[in-house]
Amino acid sequence: MGNTFKEAVEETPDIAKGYAGGLRALGGNAQVVSAKDTRLIDGSVDIDGCTSTLYPNASRWDYAIGYDGKAYFLEVHPADTSNVKEVIKKAEWLKNWLENKAPRLKQIAADKAFYWVASGRCCILRGSVQSKRLAQSNVLLVNKLNLPV
Repeated sequence: MGNTFKEAVEETPDIAKGYAGGLRALGGNAQVVSAKDTRLIDGSVDIDGCTSTLYPNASRWDYAIGYDGKAYFLEVHPADTSNVKEVIKKAEWLKNWLENKAPRLKQIAADKAFYWVASGRCCILRGSVQSKRLAQSNVLLVNKLNLPV
């Protein structure tokens, strides 16, 4: 069986050369991801790094991770209430980019695919206005991305 995540990345011109095995594309941020079965990690890509020259003024999303045939999208970012609008803007950019530039990645996206991992302390309370805005944008704020989710 082929690696559908790798194929989807390589079929996306903006990130075609960005595929990395395992969690290598995340560099030091790989520590915020754990997997129940590491053999099911299909690879990763640094979306932000690959697209920074193409969309220099955009609010770009950080990473995509393949796990067991599905794509998950990860943003590692400070988590204060003042960051919520910024992360939602990044999620909107990602959704638009998936729709228009990465349809194959969108096709294999997990049901709950958009994750924000706090870099440092999380200062957003559950049930707060900011928390509700994130939920409306389908962005899940987590301490760590535990695959599968």
